[in-house]
Amino acid sequence: MASLVLCGIEKNMKETSMYAFKIALVFTLFLTSCSDKDQATVMEEKTEAHLWKLVTAWPPNLPVNHEVTEEFAKDIELMSNGKLKVKVFNAGELIPGLQVFDAVSQGAVQMGFAASYYWSGKIPASQIFTVVPFGMTEKGSLAWIKFGGGLELWRELYEPFGVIPYPMGSTGVQMGGWFNKKINSMEDIQGLKMRIPGLGGKVIAKAGGNPILLSAAEVYTALERGTIDATEWVGPLHDKRFGLDRIAKYYYYPGWHEPGPQMEMIINQKAWDRLSEPLQKIVEACIAKSGLTLSTKNEAENAKALQQIIDEGRVELVRFPDNVLENLKNLNTQVLEEEAAKDEGFRKVLESYQKFQDLYAPYEAVTNKAYDESRDIKSK
Repeated sequence: MASLVLCGIEKNMKETSMYAFKIALVFTLFLTSCSDKDQATVMEEKTEAHLWKLVTAWPPNLPVNHEVTEEFAKDIELMSNGKLKVKVFNAGELIPGLQVFDAVSQGAVQMGFAASYYWSGKIPASQIFTVVPFGMTEKGSLAWIKFGGGLELWRELYEPFGVIPYPMGSTGVQMGGWFNKKINSMEDIQGLKMRIPGLGGKVIAKAGGNPILLSAAEVYTALERGTIDATEWVGPLHDKRFGLDRIAKYYYYPGWHEPGPQMEMIINQKAWDRLSEPLQKIVEACIAKSGLTLSTKNEAENAKALQQIIDEGRVELVRFPDNVLENLKNLNTQVLEEEAAKDEGFRKVLESYQKFQDLYAPYEAVTNKAYDESRDIKSK
């Protein structure tokens, strides 16, 4: 009798254990199913096809800038196998060129291609990431941005606006600009109405001039009608395509105000976060490729265009007098100090920039500058 009872108990225990096992198994499978479903949802969000809008600050068909932007969009679609498509809108086609930052920040578009000094009214320190008058050329400034702490500061400034910045090429050392009167002394800058943005514009203002910020589409008409007396734009290629050599008498150099401005590609943070990591890497790779193309193609095309301007002989190529450059440089120092005193972000970024410039200067002196000087030595 006892053995029968024990057998019954043992049987009941086995059945109970088996039942508990089945319950646990079903529960585990349910959790796994939920987990897999959640992961699948996440993966679907990360791998879905994205259609982005890219707005630029440049007018349609602007040499190099337009070509590079269109190629950038094609590269992304090709490399992502269609998972990310980018449609390009030039200035005025979707929004005005000077509203690129706001459009990206607000999420109206996902990307913007422009120059950061256009947003100086909103973020004073943004000017430094484009260029500093009498500062470093493209090599030095890009080295600072990528490996001297510049990029971290840039992103820190843009973060409150939900925008991620990337450097994307340079237009090279610019020309000094187009003038309809000669600049022989600082007195000639008094009352001068000149299209010139950024810190260079503030220097002109301190010199007694009247800096005016115009979009690209307005430059030619303003100079032709006398609304402005002078304008800087980019370099020989873009200047000639704009026809500035037909409406100005003097083409000045060097471009003290922009010795190698960096362009920027900005991305909306929320849109960026919706991309998978592979897609993000593709975007970054295409930005790097496009930046290299922008810089090198500008150098090649500017050389050809300048020679054409010289050969045609319609305008006089003139160097700014040393006394003018010296005075402008001193005024630039004052401008930088005043801007740093007014804005903490500007002060912080400028200190980082100047610290790297001090480090870079001795190296540049015995490499780039020394080599340039050696080429000017006449053979006996």
